Amino acid sequence: MKTLLLMRHAKSSWSEPGMDDHDRPLNKRGIRDAPRMGNWLKERGLIPSLILSSSALRAQQTAQSVALTLDEKVEVVEDLYLASVGTWKHVLKSYFNNDIVLAIGHNPGLEELVSRVAANYERMPTAAVAWFEIQEDAEQADDILTKLSLQTVWRPKELG
Repeated sequence: MKTLLLMRHAKSSWSEPGMDDHDRPLNKRGIRDAPRMGNWLKERGLIPSLILSSSALRAQQTAQSVALTLDEKVEVVEDLYLASVGTWKHVLKSYFNNDIVLAIGHNPGLEELVSRVAANYERMPTAAVAWFEIQEDAEQADDILTKLSLQTVWRPKELG
């Protein structure tokens, strides 16, 4: 079975007032949590064959940090910056031919997507990772969300 991992970018800095949202970097907590989540995935054997990232600096820094932990490369997808559920569905559908995909983006769209699949509200704080199994016929589905099954959500503060 194929796997989809959706991750919200790690905690970003708000230290420079007036900085463009797209250009905000990770703060100290984000720099700590991103590789921690990469190691968490590695320990569970969830090593992606592809890592996708929003074009925002904080998402790319998160993706690069996770990628270093997993020894993988990152593909930047401009459409994932502040993507709506509809955009997420469109982007992800074209990558379902990979065995394990990790995609890094932003709320509120990411949290809304995870909650829709779960049919229940799922909180996606910074650096959280949602793990989905993908049904084999997902590429042909009109609504890919019906082909995803949420396994769990890992949140950095809950990992101990």
